[in-house]
Amino acid sequence: MKQKWPVIFVFYLLPLIRHSMLFAQTAVLPQEIQVTHDLKYHHDLDNNDNFSPDDQWLVYDTRTSQGGIAESATIEKVHIKTGDKKVLYHIPHNKPWGPGAGAVSYHPTRNAVVFIHGLQNATEQNPYQQWRRTGAMIDEEHGPSPVFIDARDVTPPFTPGALRGGTHRHEWSGDGQWIGFTYNDAIMKTIEDQTGNKVNLRTIGVSKKLRPVQVTYDKAGENVPGIWYSVLVVRVVPNPKPGSDEISYAAGDSWIGTNGYVKADGTQQMARAFIGTVKDKDNNDINEVFVVDIPSQIDQPGEWGPLEGTSTGFPMPPKGAVQRRLTYTADTAHPGTIGIVRSSPDGSRLAYLAKDSRGVKQIFLISPLAGTPIQLTEHESDVEGSVRWHPVGQSVTYVWDGSLMLCKIGGGPFTERSRRLTLPTTPAPLNPVWSHDGRTLAYNRDIKDSQTGASTRQIFYIRPDF
Repeated sequence: MKQKWPVIFVFYLLPLIRHSMLFAQTAVLPQEIQVTHDLKYHHDLDNNDNFSPDDQWLVYDTRTSQGGIAESATIEKVHIKTGDKKVLYHIPHNKPWGPGAGAVSYHPTRNAVVFIHGLQNATEQNPYQQWRRTGAMIDEEHGPSPVFIDARDVTPPFTPGALRGGTHRHEWSGDGQWIGFTYNDAIMKTIEDQTGNKVNLRTIGVSKKLRPVQVTYDKAGENVPGIWYSVLVVRVVPNPKPGSDEISYAAGDSWIGTNGYVKADGTQQMARAFIGTVKDKDNNDINEVFVVDIPSQIDQPGEWGPLEGTSTGFPMPPKGAVQRRLTYTADTAHPGTIGIVRSSPDGSRLAYLAKDSRGVKQIFLISPLAGTPIQLTEHESDVEGSVRWHPVGQSVTYVWDGSLMLCKIGGGPFTERSRRLTLPTTPAPLNPVWSHDGRTLAYNRDIKDSQTGASTRQIFYIRPDF
């Protein structure tokens, strides 16, 4: 009989134990409330900052599964208690090729939103593209007419404070005086098409409420004036030197802290964290965590060249913009980092995804001042992503095993620090976002229409008990 126990344990008792552990984790789950119900279109939160300043509304876009943001003609908001919807902006004659409007975020203190807007001259032959879009703002007090944040000038000589391509993933700083974004350059895309060399490299920039930027209008409608001053802050190169800190791609970015981080000398520093692609000593691409310190004045050219760029080169970072590498995973068993780098509210810790010693994707923490990363999660299978900090800064939420999870920062066994917030489902919830007061966690679920079989993205929320 003793020899049968291992077989009984594996096939009978182990599943029961796992079921009991799952039940213990889910027995006191918060109630899940569905906010949107219209199965005709998506209500996409897009992993942005979607809560209104009073935490009563969630803003989203209406992209399609096939056409994405190009086919999103409307920016809407929904009241989380009543389900009432309001249209903030609508493109009356939007086509499958654009212009398109999407990836929207709320201002932290005002009833204003910022979002991607494709160029008004979009056609089937010249559609919405990564390098053909700008950031638009709707101030709800002034009605549904958008103003454009970042100026666009693709006609030499270029204009300082204007860019030459397309901005994306616009994110307000904690004080609402800055907007960060990722960027692709139309001039470099033209060179890439002509030469076949990969030079249209994604990078990162910021806009500051400094002064409006006027540009010369062109007949084609490619140039757009902007009400803020915009620059690139991260330098990318097509062929980084192997083993160096040069990067060919920058994305996965977000602001550090509500108001930056505290430097070693005690001063406060505005900065963005991001994932940059370097080359290891064997010329392999490796994604690492970086920080770029942003000067308070961004209208002074730096050492690498003009802010507005040239006909053969990118716009260059302003004087005082300093990018630093934080992680060095190239020589580990499982090199690379993943996802969007997210900062704690006080700016003291950055969270990102990387593989642990077993090759399992986990959440790691690192200081923006550098140092040794600390592994936060200890799951047996990959963390799926969507890492967000709770506004208090003592825990993070993320998606794992088809569930929204919460993990507290600090000591103690991992099993006591982490818990499920939703039942495991397929597909998993996505795009979680915390309300400003930290009481409500909203997110998307893809819901299938029982009659058509098509899935649309709907908004849900929970109110976890801390």
